[in-house]
Amino acid sequence: MIYVCVPVHNEARTAGLVLWKVRQVFTAFPREYQLLVLDDASTDDTHEVLASYAKVLPMTIVTHRERRGYARSLEELLRLALQRTDRPKRDCAITLHADFVHSPESMEDMVKHLESGADLVVAELVEQRGRISGALALARRWTPRLLRVAGLRDTVSGFLALRLVVLRQALRRDTPQFLQTEGWCASAELVARLAPHARRLDTVPAAARYDLVQRPSRVKPWRQLLEAWRARSVIRAARHPERIRRGPTQAMPHFRKTWRSSLRPPRCPSPSVSGWFTGRDTARSASARPRWRSRASIRSAASRQSTSCS
Repeated sequence: MIYVCVPVHNEARTAGLVLWKVRQVFTAFPREYQLLVLDDASTDDTHEVLASYAKVLPMTIVTHRERRGYARSLEELLRLALQRTDRPKRDCAITLHADFVHSPESMEDMVKHLESGADLVVAELVEQRGRISGALALARRWTPRLLRVAGLRDTVSGFLALRLVVLRQALRRDTPQFLQTEGWCASAELVARLAPHARRLDTVPAAARYDLVQRPSRVKPWRQLLEAWRARSVIRAARHPERIRRGPTQAMPHFRKTWRSSLRPPRCPSPSVSGWFTGRDTARSASARPRWRSRASIRSAASRQSTSCS
């Protein structure tokens, strides 16, 4: 079973067309699928459009009375897919936007990668069709560089396919909220939290279809860059969940030992015994000298040496 998760907010012009395009893809590429659509408190005719398509498509509609945002909506859809599956190692989920920026035709390649052994497949929007503002293009170029994940060039596409067993392993953390960021940062955070649990991560090239979008972008470029800068610590923590579970001293035992040993410099209470630490003592060989002496032994040796010299 393939669960296609589509969060929607005020997409009455394109939501139905995107859902029908998904149907065409899985008609030409026969696979069992189900649409999970969440209406995040839309104020236009989105609810009516979704209700009409639910009569002819295998679709489940979830409705929010108050807007909760993209991250909360996407997390709810993924958890719903995980609840419905009885074979998480075989079944998968695909996240898809309803504004036509994501091309549903790319889902065929993504599913083929999963069937060949991949656990996580990310569609990288390496091609841009249509025109966008210069500020938005700048934010789109630099946000993935701020929110890096190993093996990926585009971490904020939000277009990915995953085995549900990977999601189940990632959700084992004792946190009520899986995604802590919003917008593009939430897309990068989702990939960062899933990647450590995936045995194989693949990428497929895709085109960003800005020429088919029927509304202005909701992304504010400069605010998005600022949010990406602030979300770097969240992405770093998501990439290394084992360090959080084990703790910093357990994750780096060698560093702990070296750091403690560097805090033990030799102490010279008097000039008479300073040569013993600096290597000017020729009476003992280097192999026979102890590396460390307590303060009491140093004081007693200094007193004996001063008594003999007097």
